[in-house]
Amino acid sequence: MKVHGLLLQRDGERREERRHDGRVAVDLRNTRWCSDGLEITCDNGEKVRVAFALDCCDREAMGHVATTGGITAEDVQDLMVATVEHRYGRVNRVPQPIEWLTDNGSCYTARNTRAFARDIGLIPRTTPVSSPQSNGMAEAFVRTLKRDYVRVNPRPNAQSVIDQLPGWFAHYNEVHPHRALRYRSPREFIAQTCEALSGL
Repeated sequence: MKVHGLLLQRDGERREERRHDGRVAVDLRNTRWCSDGLEITCDNGEKVRVAFALDCCDREAMGHVATTGGITAEDVQDLMVATVEHRYGRVNRVPQPIEWLTDNGSCYTARNTRAFARDIGLIPRTTPVSSPQSNGMAEAFVRTLKRDYVRVNPRPNAQSVIDQLPGWFAHYNEVHPHRALRYRSPREFIAQTCEALSGL
């Protein structure tokens, strides 16, 4: 029935197409952004939950939100705004549609989150259920952040972790090399790409 389009639409609303060709990386900046979250446990038992957004071309970590509670739909909307402003300044919509690739977490699939994304020009895309590898770039970022930043820095309490996050993200963007970027950091890749384009 699904193959032949005989199923009823959910909640009277057309659900976004779950188009995913298996390749997360893209060749052009600002065509697909991905987002995911992670949990950091502090020495005193407190937990910090972080959601972030990456560009699937240059791997730049463009924004993040952090809380000691659960990541909510409103947190994801704040993250979307921060990410758009990071790339385009204070605008109401992105200049061209950009895919927003996430897993099926409730904060991402909430109706108001998807509606907000569309309002600002993002196209919500979700990975297949039980297929975290379909957002492999975000998963790789989580591993990198935990291995190269969380594990080697003091984290006595939640506030100390939240205070350190901007520095970790800045170091990742400015210094951390990526094999896929020919061992350049995201900002080095962006600078060289922009330089090459301006020379055309």
